[in-house]
Amino acid sequence: MALIKLQTEPIDVAACYAQLKAPQYGGIVTFCGTVREWTGPLQTTYIEYTAYEEMAVKELAKLAAPIEEAGGKVVIVHRLGPLAIEDEAVFIGVATAHRAAAFAGCRQIIEDLKVSVPIWKKEVNRTGDRWGGGMVDERA
Repeated sequence: MALIKLQTEPIDVAACYAQLKAPQYGGIVTFCGTVREWTGPLQTTYIEYTAYEEMAVKELAKLAAPIEEAGGKVVIVHRLGPLAIEDEAVFIGVATAHRAAAFAGCRQIIEDLKVSVPIWKKEVNRTGDRWGGGMVDERA
């Protein structure tokens, strides 16, 4: 069963990775999204994440389900609350028998998370506040 958490504490990346290790998995792919200082011309001071937590956990479980049903393992941990520059905001890990499925699953989860999971980002920068992303294509 997937490990899915929303938390205000810093993400322990090593502990998340350790949850993915098992003899049946030959491919483990992880993604850590961190708070960057610049979004285009805007200098970020900090970011604050909020969520409709019950629904977010259900939606994250839906994203993990196809991978887990195919025999893989998924770990998704997302921070909530204020985060400083360089803090980890999200950890996604996918373990599968082969690397191709692990890469594809990890990428699919982060892309779908940004579209369908009720987690919102407020960027506080030197000129004001902004909700969400914008300015740059974050899929690049």
